[in-house]
Amino acid sequence: MLDLAFLLSFNRLLAAAPWARERLAPFAGQRARLVLGPLPVEFRIAADGTLESLGSEAPAVEIALPADAPLVLLQGRGRDALMRNAHVSGAADFAEALGFVLRNLEWDVEEDLSHLVGDIAARRLVTTATGFAAAQAEVARRLADNFAEYLRYEQPIGVLPPDAARFTSENRALADRTAALEQRIAALEQRRPD
Repeated sequence: MLDLAFLLSFNRLLAAAPWARERLAPFAGQRARLVLGPLPVEFRIAADGTLESLGSEAPAVEIALPADAPLVLLQGRGRDALMRNAHVSGAADFAEALGFVLRNLEWDVEEDLSHLVGDIAARRLVTTATGFAAAQAEVARRLADNFAEYLRYEQPIGVLPPDAARFTSENRALADRTAALEQRIAALEQRRPD
């Protein structure tokens, strides 16, 4: 079910991007596996450069994306960052072509929405969704910062730098006093008649 939804969505994007189909067409008949966290999607490149789910042979290329891939894309951190963290194995030329298409193929959400609700409503929906995603990312960042500050000052787990410096200084002073005391004891022992 997920495979079919992915293939239909991806083929819709490929239909509007002849450059991507041209890039994939030389690999017609080869299979690939795209792993999104725990969800693998297997497909084969068709003669026209689109994707199809036919075939049962082993994939020539596997691209395993991190489990947080959908979140990274929603936050707008970019496909380049996502692909840098991907684990790619298999035929180098096919993997390079598929990776290039995945990095550069873009979905014009606003254009697709405009066919359903009109240009102005589509623009407002996309702007609102983008703002909402950015706000959620900012809330998550602030929550992480606040939690880190709580752990640092309210419930310290480790030793704070000023405390470590003070401990080191006190330890050094104690070591100096101990060494001086040992010298005095040694001097007294030498003066004592046996």
